Amino acid sequence: MSIPPPPEPQGPPTQGPESPQDQPPAPGPSPTPQAATPYNPYAPPESKPQDPYAPPPYAQPQDPYAPYGAQPQLPYGTPPQSPYAPYPQGPLAPPGPPSPYGPQPYQTWGQGYTPYNNPAPLNGMSVAALVLGILCCIPGVGVVLGLIALNQIKKRGERGRSMAAAGMVLSAFGLMVWVLGATGAATGLWDDMKDSARNNTSASPAKGECFDAPNGSLEGRAYDFDVVPCAVEHDGEVFAVVQMDGGGYPGDKEVTATADDKCYALQDAYAMDGWAVPDDVDIYYVTPTSQSWSLGDREITCVFGNTDEDASLPGGSLRNDATTLDQDQVAYLKAAHVLNTALDSAPDAQYVEDDLPGHRAWAGRVSTALTRQADLLEGHEWPAASKQPVAALVKDLRAAQKEWAKAATASDADEFYAHYDKGADLIDPKKSVTARKALGLATTPPSYDGNDSGGDGGGDAGGMEV
Repeated sequence: MSIPPPPEPQGPPTQGPESPQDQPPAPGPSPTPQAATPYNPYAPPESKPQDPYAPPPYAQPQDPYAPYGAQPQLPYGTPPQSPYAPYPQGPLAPPGPPSPYGPQPYQTWGQGYTPYNNPAPLNGMSVAALVLGILCCIPGVGVVLGLIALNQIKKRGERGRSMAAAGMVLSAFGLMVWVLGATGAATGLWDDMKDSARNNTSASPAKGECFDAPNGSLEGRAYDFDVVPCAVEHDGEVFAVVQMDGGGYPGDKEVTATADDKCYALQDAYAMDGWAVPDDVDIYYVTPTSQSWSLGDREITCVFGNTDEDASLPGGSLRNDATTLDQDQVAYLKAAHVLNTALDSAPDAQYVEDDLPGHRAWAGRVSTALTRQADLLEGHEWPAASKQPVAALVKDLRAAQKEWAKAATASDADEFYAHYDKGADLIDPKKSVTARKALGLATTPPSYDGNDSGGDGGGDAGGMEV
């Protein structure tokens, strides 16, 4: 059986407003070829009968989801598609009206698009859980709010999961501390926390320790000190630590006044031999602040430092007390401190004429101290090398006591000055150099401001030591 030949071509298609290819096929039955075998669409290409009226094959765009090499099957009579033409629309998206600008090269977006995504809203319960967890004002509430927040976040797709979890943890910790505190088990923990905070706020060195200030100066506010050996150069040396009473913070002025009184009174107990303290040494103190007071800080630290706040002290400790001196030296210095304390109690008025009663009372205290000092020196058993020098000193003290007693009963300023001058000469520091040398104490008298001989003002003799 033979296949009839195709009809003769009628020439090239004419140009007109519409090309034959753009028009639908003419109505009527299409020629049906007589096939020798039934048509099998799955047969290899060479086994399929050829349609003589089918258009020549063109390369069709490949379906991106079809197997590699498979081409889509187009209905009979469908014109060939350009590789740059848009994909044919499926049955769920019917084609729209033709574009006046011709076929479009790319498919448009199916919905609006913004380059910046709008974040999900923040869950309010998670914020509340975190705040209550930090404050711990109502233990356990943060846990409940955190659970509610997590449930809402899961349902609504909101943000704040980490905040809710943190609030739950903090609130649970606060609840635990509250329970322990209610049973008394947290008392020691709280005390340790306060001690730690206090140590970080006012970490003052102990008595007998030497230190360097953070900024090299003993003025201003400091938060810690570097303890160093006293044998090397240092900024300060602690000679006393005073504990203040409890209660509310008394104020900066009150704390400073207390430190001034206590530290100056305690310096002799640490450096009993005042002659061994250099002239460029002054007294400083470290006091509590209102912040450290609230944490339990009640300590006043008394410190020796250089008179120049920017200078340091040379190597070597200034301590000379019962821990570094022998019993004879201590006995002598204790007797001397009795007189020194009385001399330091002079009235504020510099001139006798301004306060004669005050100066007469002061002279009476000095007279009593001289008697006490002489009795202490005579009552001690001195080594052979120091017996004679100490005895000579006691003789001068007894004579000075008589003159100071007369000054205490003077009727006017002139009479007071007459007895005061004689009594001051008898306790001149130079008269004690021989006894000090025999006992192995410092022999260079410290320098004093004012007239050591007494002059017109009894207060100028307040720095004398014997």
